[in-house]
Amino acid sequence: MRQSDTIFALSSGAPPSGVAIIRVSGARAKDAVRQLCGAVPEDRKIELVNLRDNAGELLDRGLAVVFSAPRSFTGEDCTEFHIHGGRASVGAVIDALGHFDGFRQADAGEFTRRAFVNGKMDLTGVEALGDLISAETAMQRRFALANADGSAKALYYGWRQRLLHARAMIEAELDFSDEGDVPGSMADEVWRDVAALAAEMGAKVAGARKAEILRDGFRVVILGAPNAGKSSLINKLADRDVAIVSDEAGTTRDLVEVVLDLDGVRVVITDTAGLRDEPGTIEALGIARALERAADSDLVLVLEDLSEPVSIDAPPECEVLRIGSKFDICVAERGVEYDLLISAKTGVGLDELIERIRSAALERVGGWSGDALPFRLRQVELIRDAREHLCSALSEERELELRAEALRLAGDAIGSIVGEIRTEDVLGRIFSQFCIGK
Repeated sequence: MRQSDTIFALSSGAPPSGVAIIRVSGARAKDAVRQLCGAVPEDRKIELVNLRDNAGELLDRGLAVVFSAPRSFTGEDCTEFHIHGGRASVGAVIDALGHFDGFRQADAGEFTRRAFVNGKMDLTGVEALGDLISAETAMQRRFALANADGSAKALYYGWRQRLLHARAMIEAELDFSDEGDVPGSMADEVWRDVAALAAEMGAKVAGARKAEILRDGFRVVILGAPNAGKSSLINKLADRDVAIVSDEAGTTRDLVEVVLDLDGVRVVITDTAGLRDEPGTIEALGIARALERAADSDLVLVLEDLSEPVSIDAPPECEVLRIGSKFDICVAERGVEYDLLISAKTGVGLDELIERIRSAALERVGGWSGDALPFRLRQVELIRDAREHLCSALSEERELELRAEALRLAGDAIGSIVGEIRTEDVLGRIFSQFCIGK
């Protein structure tokens, strides 16, 4: 990253569109307005302008607005051009900016990265912003907004301040215990708070699965023998043909996913290969993937053809709904051993199935009320690390110097969550997930 460069990119949707927004950030952002429009508008005031290239040719008419540092998204001087969203208009303005000295196209996530570097947001805010951009359901949007609004930042900064205080008190005891300036009772108070912190961290880690469902979705996997009606069911749930339906066994060999929005919760339903003995080589790979995905799911739907039942066992410890399928052609009454009887052809039982899935998803979310939860694996792992260090620090059998060092390591782990302690490969991975222009 060349931080001194002035960067630019299309920040709205790909053309053609009604309006296109081109964003510029950096030391020469105001020069872009001056060279394209002839004058710089008053700060934070939108003006109608003519955009011309170096030869004076009119490129487009639109709006220009300037945000002076530090009151901008990136903390640098920023400019936005709101122009017509045709490919030719956007291409002409982008090309003109590219010919200015010191200007270049922005890399993926570079505007947000500059905002982070300039202290406009911490890493939890950055990650929440990425989640907000990709949110598909109301629950995802609310969860992302809650984290972007500073609740996560407040939690982790609060933890870090308590750890810094604990370190200061314990190190003072180490350095000045002979002078009598640090009361012995202070250490007892510090260790009580450290124990409370460890408990709080443990509770947040325990809630990580709830956050994962809020952010990524509730995972449902359909298992069954070949021709149990799995593909017909997922097509019916998706309300379109997403999987091939055939009487030939082994038609589905890979994972087929559909996404539903049930009361704001994202629900990912996966159709899988039919489970049977002695499959072919490729089919065996599909079966292995099916069982692996089921083991990692929140709910497994085990389908059994009522007319030709073949019993299938889900991986242990899975929450399972046993479903009798093809109820429309079933002659014998076989409802006793199933949670539900359905027919993908006639729609019988599908409303109840969807309601069961919706209820299970909402139960896992647990009535989330806006509290901060670790919403990325990176955060969960760092909280676990911090908690392990705190547990080490609480061991009275260890020397006080080692306990103080464990507190320092715990503080560093929490600092890494918000970006106080920076690792370039982690930063690169986070910002590369953003689109160009954000």
